[in-house]
Amino acid sequence: MVAVFSSSNHDGEMEAMAVKGVLDSNKIPAMIVGPHMLPNLEFQVQVPEHLLETARQLIKDARQGGRKAAAEAEAFTE
Repeated sequence: MVAVFSSSNHDGEMEAMAVKGVLDSNKIPAMIVGPHMLPNLEFQVQVPEHLLETARQLIKDARQGGRKAAAEAEAFTE
């Protein structure tokens, strides 16, 4: 297993859960590794090494889709 995402932000656990959700919905096995008792430390999402590039692309696509949807929603409310 290798890290495909990591965050030590205050909301790192939530970010990791969102990334894991994207991967799970695309049938990529993923696990969250992090200190649940100390949320100020880094959280990681790990995937099997042979699926690393596929996972990276899925995360990139999800982020771009989220930005596009946010821009469309903002334009709609103007």
